[in-house]
Amino acid sequence: MSRLLLWLPLALFLGFVVTVAVGLRKPVDTTIRSQMIGKPMPDFALAPAVANHPPLAAADLRQGGPRLVNVFASWCAPCKAEAPQLDALKRRGVPIDGIAIRDRSGDVAHFLAEWGDPFERIGADPDSKVQFALGSSGVPETFVVDGRGIIRHQHIGDIRPENVPEILAAWEAAK
Repeated sequence: MSRLLLWLPLALFLGFVVTVAVGLRKPVDTTIRSQMIGKPMPDFALAPAVANHPPLAAADLRQGGPRLVNVFASWCAPCKAEAPQLDALKRRGVPIDGIAIRDRSGDVAHFLAEWGDPFERIGADPDSKVQFALGSSGVPETFVVDGRGIIRHQHIGDIRPENVPEILAAWEAAK
């Protein structure tokens, strides 16, 4: 019996290693998608986040063609990482609006000056009310909204170069 107890810690450790290895090989997708996909943008009217951009309201997203709505913050490191991809989308003719989450106007202005400014409108969402109404749980997140204000696609996390074709395709499909 004492020999069996001697081997028990090793057996438990090996069981732990096998469990971790299986989890790393095929991780469970725990991403929570917005329940707003396929539904109209919730009604909102945000104040401008910076002085040199118009404010953003849901009514702005119900006019014209499809747009991207990027939920971001100046304090968000992945938001800085996705800046070149947002600029690339803008250069390809994709209109982009922003929602600045829990941010100050001066910080947003500094962020735009340092990392680029692809936005036509930027609304300030100091309490994250619009962010949560969209079903967004973090920053950055990007939504494709068609010309009638219906949310057609959600991209969770920073946009990387390999994500640009997917977002362009979703934007084209929303036309």
